[in-house]
Amino acid sequence: MSVENVLVIGGAGYIGCHVVREFLDEGYRVTVFDNLSTGTRRNLFAEASFVHGDIMQTIRLREVMAEGFDGIVHLAALKAAGQSMVVPEAYTEANIGGTINILNSALAAGVPNMIFSSSAAIFGSPRYLPIDEDHPKEPENFYGFTKLEIERLMEWYDRLKGLKYASIRYFNAAGYDVQGRVDGLEMKPENLLPIVMETAVGLRKGMSVFGDDYQTPDGTCIRDYVHVSDLARAHVAAYKYLREHNQSFAVNLGSEKGVSVAELIDRAREITGREIPAAVGPRRPGDPAELVASSAAARKMLDWEPRYSDVNTLIDSTWQVYCRRYRIT
Repeated sequence: MSVENVLVIGGAGYIGCHVVREFLDEGYRVTVFDNLSTGTRRNLFAEASFVHGDIMQTIRLREVMAEGFDGIVHLAALKAAGQSMVVPEAYTEANIGGTINILNSALAAGVPNMIFSSSAAIFGSPRYLPIDEDHPKEPENFYGFTKLEIERLMEWYDRLKGLKYASIRYFNAAGYDVQGRVDGLEMKPENLLPIVMETAVGLRKGMSVFGDDYQTPDGTCIRDYVHVSDLARAHVAAYKYLREHNQSFAVNLGSEKGVSVAELIDRAREITGREIPAAVGPRRPGDPAELVASSAAARKMLDWEPRYSDVNTLIDSTWQVYCRRYRIT
């Protein structure tokens, strides 16, 4: 049986490189396509081929896909929710326009399927918890809107052209490869855990907690964190499902356990032994008190279980990367 060939678009980024690592570990041949705008060469693996390119470069995309791939993993996107409300035109062009280029290039090259990195942002504020696949889809920021529109585009491409897809809607990706094989830190992070880590190593004098008067046990927001290696395994499992069943689908992905902002910071102080100054500030507009996923469909369809998504592993695997980078002993 020949080795299958997978193109990972955005494979030099934080999530993308973990996805690449998982495909390599499973014995696939992998090519990374990335413009390195947010990804880094530190995240490239010697076993994978690398093509420097942008999803807005239609000719470049088609040339690469013409080399022959059994599937595509699409992780390339602008992803800052707040920024998307200020420059929606950039998000339209990069996220929606770029994905159209990918879809059309895949059709031209005869690539049969695609794994799409979607987001819980398509749901908006929760009507109920945990959030399952049937939850109303009412995005409250333009970033979430672009992800939802892409899912609708893929539905039509499946219906009209037979291009099969899996849409993985994950909540908060965190952590690093527990074997220490990834050490490319995110540039200008906006997520909680890397901000906590930057404060712990002294890159920031302190950090903000946006509100402590929510209807939660400690007053701070609760979020569902899934370890990036667990997320990567879900991408491979979704690819295998598509290849076996030839049926498009969408699944939510999370640990199904909520962790509050205050709990994560306190646990990080214990694990790192650092003070991590954190000042309470005003709430951010649009922040729900609690977001927790239902991963029941992923468990059933993909035989997926979160192995590393406990809060201790999330923090410790991230701290180890920062310790190596900043030579902390």
